[in-house]
Amino acid sequence: MKEIEKKLKGKINRLTNKTFKFDERIKEGWFSAVYFLKTKEMAEKKLPHNYVTMQFFQKESNAVLCGTDEAIALVHKFAENPEELEIHSLKDGDKISPHESVLTISGPYQHFGFLEGIIDGILARRTSVATNVYNVVKAARSSGKQKPIIFMGDRDDHFTQQAGDGYAAFIGGSTAQATHAMNEWWGKKGMGTMPHAMVQMFRGDLVAASKAYHEMYPEDDLVSLVDYNNDVITDSLKVAHAFGKELKGVRLDTSRTLVDKYFLRNHHLMGTFDPRGVNPELVFALRKALNEEGFTHVNIVVSGGFTKERISYFEEQGVPVDMYGVGGSLLKINIGFTGDNVLLNGTPEAKEGRRYRPNPRLEKVAYSEQGNVN
Repeated sequence: MKEIEKKLKGKINRLTNKTFKFDERIKEGWFSAVYFLKTKEMAEKKLPHNYVTMQFFQKESNAVLCGTDEAIALVHKFAENPEELEIHSLKDGDKISPHESVLTISGPYQHFGFLEGIIDGILARRTSVATNVYNVVKAARSSGKQKPIIFMGDRDDHFTQQAGDGYAAFIGGSTAQATHAMNEWWGKKGMGTMPHAMVQMFRGDLVAASKAYHEMYPEDDLVSLVDYNNDVITDSLKVAHAFGKELKGVRLDTSRTLVDKYFLRNHHLMGTFDPRGVNPELVFALRKALNEEGFTHVNIVVSGGFTKERISYFEEQGVPVDMYGVGGSLLKINIGFTGDNVLLNGTPEAKEGRRYRPNPRLEKVAYSEQGNVN
């Protein structure tokens, strides 16, 4: 958790309405479940003076909370008379427990209740991604050394989710994000080197592709993608000899359906492990080959189907990986949130099995015309 606290040290104020590009149709109820819209109309006509407290929580697991700034900005922008609502909330990056109240909103139901489902969805997605990333970052820590994690989830979900997912990954502790959009909410840029398409245009000549890259982007650390020809050790040594100290790293992204040519040349190694894809034995062999040729400075980056469990296994085996690229596994939505009305006109009133759960960690959120403030 110290890593997250360190990253958030400079984030004193909450993100505001200026950060988020909300669809204006939210105000019309376009994205709200119809039964919330009907309840809004009924409250306006039948119970206009009721004052409710809505409480949000999740019950699945210990988690890293994310999405509170976005949810509060949503309320401040689209609720009726938002300046009259009373909001208490935890902050993005807070560690939370099952059933812990993370956000409460108090006021006339008709002013904000139709936003309940949207808030649930924001908190569910952002918290799931932040927690997934946090768990992967934790898995990539061995012997007190934290291995960097690159969030590469751009191809695993709709592009409109990139900004929010990238922010959630940042909250969870990722080192860098793959696209500029993923960094949008805090003003940084995406990070990346070369895809297979770049090597393909040089007909698989990794040295030529790397040379062109280095000439075009001399300020970047040169990290060559070495699995295009399914011969990572041969190609890694070729590019290492061509660039020497200028080569900062090599990346392996071997398909899980392929066996690298190194093993096909060394049949005696087969039979005791799964030789497909990026596997520990391949990384060990690559590290050994680089070291023997004097390229101890070259880092090894791995990607392609990595999960928390797979990273944990690599770390337990002491596999000499210097950086992990992780994508789809970080976007699993496995934490759901619920919003419940738990107080009515100041007294407890909730569905059976639910109750008002005061949380002393909640902070009052003030309202301003520009959006959220502490």
